[in-house]
Formats: sequence, structure tokens, C-alpha cells
Amino acid sequence: MKTLFQKITDREIPADIIYEDDLCLCFRDISPQAPTHLLLIPKKPIPRIAEATAEDKELLGHMMTCLGPIAQQEGLDRDGFRVVINNGPNGGEAVPHLHLHILGGRQMKWPPG
Repeated sequence: MKTLFQKITDREIPADIIYEDDLCLCFRDISPQAPTHLLLIPKKPIPRIAEATAEDKELLGHMMTCLGPIAQQEGLDRDGFRVVINNGPNGGEAVPHLHLHILGGRQMKWPPG
């Protein structure tokens, strides 16, 4: 069965997509936890970061290099932003499809959880 994020990638569910290339997709979170809250997902369905394999290294590196241009596009590059990956129930994972939360537009607290 497809995850919610696979359905977004396949355009079966609408999303406010702000970036897309052949490997990943970035869209606005429908329940934002900061003034800017984006989700960057791989198009390849990887359930969670702990299940990524050596085969996924290039894809994961690509996603990391997308963060800077996305942050710049959204005006987050000047004051900064936070990137969060939740893994499993205790990590706060809600959708079993690897995704990077990009949070910005306000001062982030520490510790985060």
C-alpha cells in the first residue's frame, strides 16, 4: 500500500510543492510547527532513515545538497533553519516514508523534544 507521501509524489493527493527534481520532492507541511515548515522526501520509498542502505548513499547526499537552495528560496538562509529526521514511534515518526523536516522563521529551542 502506498504511503501518503507516495500519493503526493504520484499526484494522487495535492500538496503545495515548492521544489522537485528527479530524486526528491519538497512541499509545505499541512500542520506547520514553525512559520516555515517544509518536508523534503525522496521519491524512492525508504520507510525511515534507519532502513536506508549503502545503496541509498547518493540519494541521501543529494537530499542534503538540496537543503541550501531550498532554504535560500524560502528566505531561511540568512537567519538559519533546523533539519529534523524522525525515526520510529518514539522519534515522532508519523508517516513511514523518510522525510526531512525543514523548520525556520523563528528561533528554535534546545533541547528540541
